[in-house]
Amino acid sequence: MAQPPHSGAPEIREITLDADGVPISALLAEPATQPPRAVVVAIHGGGMRAGYFDSRSRPGLSLLALGAELGYTVLAVDRPGYGLSLARLPDGQGVIDQAVTLHAALADFAATHDTGAGFFLVAHSNGGKLALAAAADERGGDLIGLDISGLGNRLAVAPHQLPGNGRHGDWRRHWGALRLYPPDAFRLGRALICPVPAAEALQGPLWPELYPGIAALVRVPVRFTFAEQEQWWLFDEEAIAALRRPLSGTKTTVDLQPDAGHNISLGWAARTYHLRALGFLEECLLAKDAAPPGNRPRSRQEQPDSGGADTRHADAHRAHTYA
Repeated sequence: MAQPPHSGAPEIREITLDADGVPISALLAEPATQPPRAVVVAIHGGGMRAGYFDSRSRPGLSLLALGAELGYTVLAVDRPGYGLSLARLPDGQGVIDQAVTLHAALADFAATHDTGAGFFLVAHSNGGKLALAAAADERGGDLIGLDISGLGNRLAVAPHQLPGNGRHGDWRRHWGALRLYPPDAFRLGRALICPVPAAEALQGPLWPELYPGIAALVRVPVRFTFAEQEQWWLFDEEAIAALRRPLSGTKTTVDLQPDAGHNISLGWAARTYHLRALGFLEECLLAKDAAPPGNRPRSRQEQPDSGGADTRHADAHRAHTYA
């Protein structure tokens, strides 16, 4: 639930989006005095809610407040199977279907809001799977870029140790050292915790097999961030090479966030990470603005019909069928 803003901070309010009949609950923060430069879409991880990106344990840690202060609209959505969509999707959705639902929700948002240069996805953990699938979708070319934390493609645990239906997994792997978080983070974080939907839980162990096919379809820049104390995913040299390999069609950056555990946006490092994520957004916008006229990306509406989008959609559908 939305909380009163800090004194002088942008207003953060609850809204509901219509994703082709599925209600998607979300938190929204908008610039107070100017049109948005772009829309930052924040996508939470497994067993959490949209408020993950609106930490109130200390001033300055909320991505929603920071983004709005810097001239962006920030839209933090509850993924399918969380929040208001739970009644319609009690088992949640697999990652490909989640991408379809997200694109429908963003289309509803764009119908009534200024979106500036477009949508930029900031995603955490299981939310990063959705961000990649959304970029692999035939509509993903309209995205500006992806900034993903807490997600790799090589597990550091056995598959049965992953959070799943009826289990949250080892809490120490979610948090790392307690010193990395303000004391209030754990008390306030309890309100964000909820069950992982069954469809999401069942698909979780399949991610290492699903990732290459989805990543190969991504054509927008991607930045991955691993917390210094990340414990769910491997991020050694070999694992990073395997993470990059399928993303051959786009620019990929991999960073390490010092003094952070898996739940970066709830820790002391939240502001540092959020500033870096928004800095990557600025890099993506700069690359589009500075590209030679013939090389500037065109929106999907401007692109000629080629059948390529249909092929990408069919490949993504096959990945979903495999799951």
